[in-house]
Amino acid sequence: MARTNPAQFIQQVRVEASKVVWPTRKETVLTTIMVFIMASLAALFFFFADMIIGFGIDQILRLGA
Repeated sequence: MARTNPAQFIQQVRVEASKVVWPTRKETVLTTIMVFIMASLAALFFFFADMIIGFGIDQILRLGA
């Protein structure tokens, strides 16, 4: 691996940083909304899955009582 001096390193960092494409405000807002929607859907799914599994286990345990 070739060693670079600090000045070359800073120059390379600036070149790479200039290639970064930042999302627009609209893209950021839309992505944030989609994350909240997907997190809510996942929470609802796991809530109902837990309720169904809990109900099933409760019914199985009542059979032995």
